[in-house]
Amino acid sequence: MTEKRAITFDENFFNRMGQIGSILSVMMYVSYIPQITNNLAGNKGSFIQPLVAMINCTVWFIYGAFKKERDVPIMIANAPGIIFGLVTAITALL
Repeated sequence: MTEKRAITFDENFFNRMGQIGSILSVMMYVSYIPQITNNLAGNKGSFIQPLVAMINCTVWFIYGAFKKERDVPIMIANAPGIIFGLVTAITALL
């Protein structure tokens, strides 16, 4: 029989993965800038996806803010989604 070995990760690994996840989350929402620019130039995109992203980020931000121990990385990762999602949705409608 072969012995199964469990993969273990230390706290440093999870901290690093959290940092990478936060950076990627911020980059995902900053990528709305070209759509905002297009919206303002008259090439309107859909408002639904950025609006839903903004709502999703708002829920996650509230979750992080009101946990017993505030989860600042979740708040930081989702704050740009609130701002850029809202701006993108509004500029798509104007």
